[in-house]
Amino acid sequence: MKFNDALWGAALVVFAGLLFVHAQGFPAIPGQSVGPGALPKALAVGLAVCGALMFVGGLRANAAAGGLPWVVLPDWFASCPQLLGFAVLVAINLLYVLGVDRIGFVITGWIYLAALMLVLRVRPLLAIAVALVMTLLIHYCFYKLLRVPLPWGVLQPIAW
Repeated sequence: MKFNDALWGAALVVFAGLLFVHAQGFPAIPGQSVGPGALPKALAVGLAVCGALMFVGGLRANAAAGGLPWVVLPDWFASCPQLLGFAVLVAINLLYVLGVDRIGFVITGWIYLAALMLVLRVRPLLAIAVALVMTLLIHYCFYKLLRVPLPWGVLQPIAW
């Protein structure tokens, strides 16, 4: 999928504005003129300048080419298996973001990996087994070794 640079530039300017506004709320450090919001604000200004340049360049390129389409879909987008894979990828990421706190990392991660492997045509029993083993391994590495507090969700009563 190809988007015109003017669209990416506009999105970058909007993101930079949101970043700058968010950094305004960072607390000041007493006795210092530079606080924790200085770097995000500087980055926001730089991103806004780059986004504005991309926006103007995209508009100029579009005008010079005689009005190109704003979005060009790739050839595979009309193919059913690839479109299904793309839809599953988007849906499974939404499930993870919206459900990991409620459902828990282990179950969400297992569903995530199994769904992706099934879309890639891995045999169902192998996909389910590998997804479970890998999810438990990832959970162990992050939760026990790296001490990252992953959500347990519905498995909270049996948390180790």
